[in-house]
Amino acid sequence: MADLAQRQERVLALAAPGQRRRAAKGAGCQDGGVEILSNRILLRPADLGRSRHFYRDALGLAVYREFGSPGDPGVVFFLGSGFLEVSGHSAGTAGHTVMIWLQVRDVNAEHERLAAAGARILREPVTEPWGLTEMWIEDPDGIQIVLVEVPADHPLRRDPRSSPAT
Repeated sequence: MADLAQRQERVLALAAPGQRRRAAKGAGCQDGGVEILSNRILLRPADLGRSRHFYRDALGLAVYREFGSPGDPGVVFFLGSGFLEVSGHSAGTAGHTVMIWLQVRDVNAEHERLAAAGARILREPVTEPWGLTEMWIEDPDGIQIVLVEVPADHPLRRDPRSSPAT
């Protein structure tokens, strides 16, 4: 345990002054950056049914979960150690149909941290009708990144295995 504390002190001693301050506050990760709890790639296709068929039936990705309208659901597929969400619709160019989804502990704290760091914020944190709190940023090449906080009472936090059988 003492070794770990000594290594952390050495890392903090080598960090830039601003990083040392953030790390000392305990925001985000040990190094002061964002702490990612979960992630996924978001695909907003021109034709949801066609893309859902391709990823599920042609490519053969396993389904993690479906959501939304039973007749035309969004689907989250297992993608190795991550996930691919195919949902919604995009009439835009192909470069704007792929996004990155990052689950964080505290989206409001990340908003403050990213705004102070000069990140391009497309949309401030908003609680969506589906219960997640989301904010949107953009990387230097225009890739949209969705930072998401899952509230404690949201179904994504419930373990269906612990529910009594019906």
